[in-house]
Amino acid sequence: MTNPQIDYAALAAQWRAERETALKATRAELIAQLRALGISEVTAEYEGYGDSGNVEDVTVQPAEVKLPEPLATEVGDFAWSLAYHHHPGFENNEGGYGTLTWDITGDSITLDHADRYVECAHSYDEGL
Repeated sequence: MTNPQIDYAALAAQWRAERETALKATRAELIAQLRALGISEVTAEYEGYGDSGNVEDVTVQPAEVKLPEPLATEVGDFAWSLAYHHHPGFENNEGGYGTLTWDITGDSITLDHADRYVECAHSYDEGL
């Protein structure tokens, strides 16, 4: 049985808070692993459109440090989740893309994001 009195704004706020808590926990786990490897910066490029998307590339500085594949996957998942948290639904239709840059030393993240859209200009003239 459904409840017609559901407060959708409250439910959305609760979900947002839960996502923020999960992201903070993941961030803390990842930064410890990245610092242990001597990584000072992570860059993740992501792209989404047509109802799907993924992280295209994860790179680290210094470049000579090899990021283990399982950790690279976790970092990519974190980047996607953070981008989606701040731009929900960006992968729909024409989509969006961006770059997450994470300063590991200072634990500061920059998200450079762009949304694509279609613009139409329509006119109808009759009996001119």
